[in-house]
Amino acid sequence: MFPKVIAIPRLCKRHLNQFLKQHIRQCVTVPTSSVPHVCVVGSGPAGFYTAQQLLKGNPDIVVDIYEKLPVPFGLVRFGVAPDHPEVKNVINTFTKTAQSERCSFIGNVEVGRDVTLQQLRKAYSAVVLAYGADDDRTLGIPGEELNNVISARSFVGWFNGLPQDKDLKVDLSAERAVILGHGNVALDVARILLTPVDILKKTDISQHALDALSQSCVKEVLLVGRRGPLQVAFTIKELREMIKIPECKPNLNPKDYLKLNDLLPDLPRPRKRLTELLYKTALEPTPTDKKLWAGAKREWRLDFLRSPVHIYGETKATGVKFAINRLEGEDPVIKTAVVTEETEDIDCGLVLRSIGYQSVSIDKDIPFNMQKGVVSHSQGRVKGLAGVYCSGWVNTGPVGVILTTMTNGFDTGKTIIQDLSNGVLEVSGKLGKDDILPQLQKLGVQVVHFSDWKKIDEAEVKKGKECGKPREKLVNIDSMLKIASSCE
Repeated sequence: MFPKVIAIPRLCKRHLNQFLKQHIRQCVTVPTSSVPHVCVVGSGPAGFYTAQQLLKGNPDIVVDIYEKLPVPFGLVRFGVAPDHPEVKNVINTFTKTAQSERCSFIGNVEVGRDVTLQQLRKAYSAVVLAYGADDDRTLGIPGEELNNVISARSFVGWFNGLPQDKDLKVDLSAERAVILGHGNVALDVARILLTPVDILKKTDISQHALDALSQSCVKEVLLVGRRGPLQVAFTIKELREMIKIPECKPNLNPKDYLKLNDLLPDLPRPRKRLTELLYKTALEPTPTDKKLWAGAKREWRLDFLRSPVHIYGETKATGVKFAINRLEGEDPVIKTAVVTEETEDIDCGLVLRSIGYQSVSIDKDIPFNMQKGVVSHSQGRVKGLAGVYCSGWVNTGPVGVILTTMTNGFDTGKTIIQDLSNGVLEVSGKLGKDDILPQLQKLGVQVVHFSDWKKIDEAEVKKGKECGKPREKLVNIDSMLKIASSCE
């Protein structure tokens, strides 16, 4: 039998390539059972960057991305501050990946609830755990259970529309808030508390948070850390933003920064620039800064060498007792905080704990390092589970920025491609989602595909335009699923 003859129309080069690819796919089909199927658990940056590398590195790989929520993008959607829209532009890249003919988004499916790791391993050549860090590190001190002692992770989820945090009880009736931590998340939280509502209402901040912040009495935010100004974990970009908050001023104690200028020449460049900005803000503010801070209604400050030991209050937090620390170590940057017997009490009505996230195990078979809060692995290969990998924060711990996660995701993708090339992974008989979706259907699970997410996306953008915002996120899962299943 002669092969089918294709009549090729007159097209420009780009459209001709698209035409040929489409018809070649129709004429040359690869048996599904011989195609490498890879499952990615989690649709945040780690999941999408791993998928991107897999699709790029092997022309035959088919990738299915599973997400427990009906909506994709993880921390890009729910973790990036609403006044940082430029960071969310990476969603455009993730969307292109999700719309690849070799990639499927399978939302509203939770591993451990709707499908097991064992089922995924049976259906896929490789399974990638990329579900991030959904839990908090705790202080383990008396009073941590009081009302208005809130984790920064939950607070960020609250103002970003994360369904599980939509009903978080946040009392903003006190004038002073204390944030425990000196990282970027701590500064994000402080900035949202201090930024004028007229600015926030033009972002995609959730309406329930905007309503609460519009009634906020918070006028002073203290960011408290265990070590000194040379050990802060936030970046210079975040610090610059804090300095420029309208109607707000930094109240930095000059004594904390006096000696920093002498140390600047010997510091690594990023630390040097950050420390120099701290020094100048505290001791040598520019005329422009002074003008900006004139008549400020709110203020923030950095407190150092303090470790919380007790949160006061009967039912609600009313203050924090801190132990005064001293620093030990020869290196000016790498120092250890040692608690002394001296203490200090600070009154406040809101305590936000920003001391880090941690991952949790989603299946009893996953070897999990509870102390580090990561999956036990070697170069991304999960120990003791052939064909299972990990990427992102379950691999590294909650460190770095999106670029760090991108690098780790690419590395994990390359490792899987290498293992496929070396014949380490089983390909024959692996059907991927064609095996899993019928099982989910039997359970009555409403699977949300990427085309369904686009309906949700359009509904959010439309709702946002009505109130002058880029979008108004849906915070109710049932509402998401109703829109996803609509015929519009």
